This record gives sequence, C-alpha cells and structure tokens, in this order.
Amino acid sequence: MLVVGVAGAPAPLRRRFGRAKPKDADPAAPQATVPLTTLTAIRPEPLGDEEAAGRWLAALRADPEAIEAEVSAGLELINRAVHAHRTAAMDPHLPDVSAEHALAVRVGHGSGEALAEGRYSEAAELPRSERQRLREALRPQERVAEVLGGRGSVSLSESPLLRARADLDAGRTREAALQLRIGLEALLAEPAGDASEALTETLAKLEDRRQITTEAASEALRGELGEARHGEMVETVRLCERVLRRRRLG
Repeated sequence: MLVVGVAGAPAPLRRRFGRAKPKDADPAAPQATVPLTTLTAIRPEPLGDEEAAGRWLAALRADPEAIEAEVSAGLELINRAVHAHRTAAMDPHLPDVSAEHALAVRVGHGSGEALAEGRYSEAAELPRSERQRLREALRPQERVAEVLGGRGSVSLSESPLLRARADLDAGRTREAALQLRIGLEALLAEPAGDASEALTETLAKLEDRRQITTEAASEALRGELGEARHGEMVETVRLCERVLRRRRLG
C-alpha cells in the first residue's frame, strides 16, 4: 500500500474559461512556502505484536543489506506509481523518487491510521548512502560550471545510461534494456583519449558485453526479461558507470 501526504500545498486553482493572465507581483510579499510530500510504502504482511515488530526492526538495524532491500522495495512501489502518473498525465518532466534526494528516509513499524499518516511506533532513520557520497566526490558543481561556461559538454552516452540506471532501480527492466543499448553504443563510440590501463580494461569488458546487451534490448521489445538478463544488465550498467567516473576524475 502507498500513502501520499502533502503538507503546505497551495489551494487548488479555480476553473477558468480561457487562459489565465499574468498578474503583478509584490516584491515585498513573503516567499511562497514549498509543499512537503510524505510517501509511505506499507508492507501488506503483518509483523505480529509490538515485541515481534521491535525484533524485526532491531534485525534490520544490524543488517545494512537487509535495510537497503526494504528501502529499495518501497522505492520500487513508489516509482511504479510515479511512472503510471507520468504516463497518464503525459508529463515527461515528472522525476522518479530517490532515497538520496529525500529529506529523510525512515524504516519502521506502526499500525492503523497513525502509520498511514507517517507516524511510527518505532523507526530508524537511514544515513546518507554511498551513492550520495560518490556523487559529491565527482564535484558536480564544477562540472555544471564547465558546461555552462562552454568549457565542457555532456557526452551523448551519459543521459541514456542515467535513464537506464533509473529504470533498473525502479524495476522497469524492459525500458532499462532499451536505454542501455543506446547508452553502451554511444559510450563505445566516444574517443577513449589517453586512457589508463584500468579504463582500457573496462572498455574491453564492455565491448565483450555488446552482443548480450543488443539481445536483451531485442527481447525487451517482445516481453519481460528473465533474471539472468536482468543480472547481465546490472553488471553492464555498473561497468558503464565506472567508465564515466574514471573519465570524469581523469
């Protein structure tokens, strides 16, 4: 079950006939508040009584992989809803939800209306993830300044590879297969330049995975992909990301 709560949302617009006209803005008026959206993914399986639920949470606290799996399962449900809304509204700019961009990520247990409102009996708040720390190490602000200043550019492979990663994380395996094929072909076509031995080795591995990536994309057009194909795609995306990072860091 997915529960969506919005605090501080503006009042809904009144229906008008014709197009609304811009109005004068008051420079002295206070800035508009930003709505806060709370997304709560609730597991359908009961955890038992309060004591049993406490043991479940304690076990998660002691197992980083298990708590990461819980968060990933919740995000997959959330992004399935986002994807459905994006396509229903034909809004290509509606982004997926990620743990790294959330103000807080909590895993806990509760019951009834309190849990639906985001109030737990007991919860653990997750620390910043490794992926977020890695992004900071890549110094994205410097890259943005280079692109805006005309001293750098975004390569053709980066956007489809980012979309492939987002689709994989959200459980959209077929879409990921199509994006990965485009991204890999673009990555291998880009000049390697003065590549290090490690980068040359990774590019060679990707060249070897070219055929299976093409096959996965073709199979995705016909139907769902199996676990073996999914595993191949995860590894290929990981290798592509390694190439992008090494090129960025020199």
